[in-house]
Amino acid sequence: MTASATTSRTRTLDLADGLSVTVTEFGENTDGQAVLLLHGGAGPRSVAGLATAMSEHVYTVAPIHPGFDGTPRPEWADSYEDLAWAYLDLLDQLDLNGVMVIGNSLGGQIATEMALRDTRGRVGCLVLLNASGPKPDDEGDILDIRTIPPLEIGGLSFANAAFRPDMAKLTDEQRAGMAANQKTQAVYAGENFVYDPKIRRRLHRVTLPVLVVWGEQDGIFSARYGRTYAGAFPNSRFVPVEGAGHFPQIEQLGATLGAIGDFVDTVVKPGQNA
Repeated sequence: MTASATTSRTRTLDLADGLSVTVTEFGENTDGQAVLLLHGGAGPRSVAGLATAMSEHVYTVAPIHPGFDGTPRPEWADSYEDLAWAYLDLLDQLDLNGVMVIGNSLGGQIATEMALRDTRGRVGCLVLLNASGPKPDDEGDILDIRTIPPLEIGGLSFANAAFRPDMAKLTDEQRAGMAANQKTQAVYAGENFVYDPKIRRRLHRVTLPVLVVWGEQDGIFSARYGRTYAGAFPNSRFVPVEGAGHFPQIEQLGATLGAIGDFVDTVVKPGQNA
């Protein structure tokens, strides 16, 4: 797989039933293989660095979930399942096969939903980064961020204080954008917001390789929750990341890339680089 990290473009693609998605593509689709990178509630900027890094190795597609960052969302698109179908349509339109789908937070839950619905071999493997998903065994393993002030969320999300956003320095426009994204997330997440009460009983059907990377200092989704999540898949690997919270791809990009690279070399395509 080859790609150029120096080229990128952003365009909006029309899918089905009036839904369009804005994507940034890094590199060129030369062999039908790719990474699809799905952001969480923090928006596309939270995966921008990882997208750039991945594009040094493979064509990378980073969509904005419809409704985030001011993009349009049709009224009927109101669940993670709807987004999963939409992104499978996107892979069809781009004619991509065996795609590595990487998702952080709610993006990981969408990735899982994609794997459960993929009937055309578009998804090759999953990488879940501190992802939402099944209902926890212990309710204390997940924090519903709707119950805490926005100023506290940054402290719970990052292990290193240097990465925590200074809410006092945000402009009114930035605050409004964050609030709008949170409302969109709430629409997609539904009543339970941070988990799906039924999805765990279906995870045994995801037989493709799954890598679960988890920032150990996540104050929103505990590492124990991540281990349990990984254990629900029949073919999974769990990699804890020290010194990272809810966004290991931001706080510990090198360790995250290392885990993904080792996963590819030893599980997804063993022996290819030997």
